[in-house]
Formats: sequence, structure tokens, C-alpha cells
Amino acid sequence: MPETPHIVSDVMSQTVVAVGRDAPFKEIVQTMEEWKVSAMPVLEGEGRVIGVVSEADLLFKEEFHEEQQSLSGQRLRLSDVAKAGATTAAELMSTPAITVHPDATLAQAARIMAVRHVKRLPVVDDLGMLEGIVSRADLLKVFLRPDDDIEEEVRRTVVSYLFPAFSHAIHVTVHEGVVTLRGHIRDTSLISVAVRLVRAIEGVVDVEPQLTGESADTGGPEGHTT
Repeated sequence: MPETPHIVSDVMSQTVVAVGRDAPFKEIVQTMEEWKVSAMPVLEGEGRVIGVVSEADLLFKEEFHEEQQSLSGQRLRLSDVAKAGATTAAELMSTPAITVHPDATLAQAARIMAVRHVKRLPVVDDLGMLEGIVSRADLLKVFLRPDDDIEEEVRRTVVSYLFPAFSHAIHVTVHEGVVTLRGHIRDTSLISVAVRLVRAIEGVVDVEPQLTGESADTGGPEGHTT
């Protein structure tokens, strides 16, 4: 069977730029500029994540200034006005923080990012203590896996498992992460299973099954090609 999927701790960055809850507005802006980040976890105590402050949170102040100058003042919500007047990380941050555990799969982390519309997630332990940070770019690292590595895992964990009697007759090739399966098998119902298992392997971009069924009685083609 396919190996255990990579988890967040495999790809996360352990060096994290963060600020304390009392960090002033100007220090937050300077830190973001210095480290070229667009969001940072906000920490309390020994490192517990209590929120995230982003460029979007900081921009409410500029937007508020524009609204004041135009005298309309109608577009900002009360919560936005509060952020516009904020001076510390605790007042600016979005809370509770959207986080992920280090043992979450990359697929789980990707889903959280997609559903919650965030580009990065603080990685925390069961007590909410910061362990790292994972970004969209980190999640894409699995697709840098060499084709030879993917091919070896497909042969070892899928072909040998599903088709032990036919594994010698099934050819596996991988190009730019796309896996092609060619050959003859006896049970064509396993083709869809093979495709699902191969897709689950880390780094696989797509699967192209070119497997033909063989008759159990005559050994001739059944004419079933997927």
C-alpha cells in the first residue's frame, strides 16, 4: 500500500517571525518589512499563539484616514474602525488564530488554507504553543520529488500489492510527476483502484492508465482498455 503521506512537520519552517501581544504598530510594520512577510503569529507567555496580524489588518488605519478625509465614513464597519485605531498587536490581530497541528497531512493543511482563505498557517502543539509555520509554497514542495523516486514507490507499493502475478508485465513510467501504467492484467476492476492509490502517492501530478484486460481462460485480450 502507499506509504504514509507527508505531514506538516515534514515541510514547515521552524524559524518563525512572530511578535508579542504588546508589540506596537510601528514595530509590526518594521518587522514585516525587514523579514519580507505579510503576516505574523501573535504570541503570549512562553509562545502560545493567540492570533495573527497581517498586512490587511494594518491597512485599516490607512483606509480609515482616507475615509476621514473624504468625510463619507460609511464604508468601514465598527470592527474595522476599531482596528484602524489600534496601536498594538493584541488590538490589531485576527483571533482566534487559524492554526494547524504538525501531524496534519499536507492535504488537510491545504484544505484549511483554501476554506479559510489564508496563505500560511502557524503550526502549534496540543497546548497551542508555536512550533513552526507552513505556507502554500511549503505544501507544493512534494511536487519537487524526483520522478525516479515516485516510480520506485509506485512499483513497490501499488503494482506489487495489487498485481503480484502480473507485476513483471506492468510498465511504470513517470515524467514530470505524471505516472503512466502500461500492460495487461487479469482483473480490470482493479484499474480504478490502482489509479486512486497512485494518485495518493506524494508528488504525483496525474495518472494515465493504459492497462488492458487479459482473459483468465485464453490469455487473450478482453478488449477492455482504460
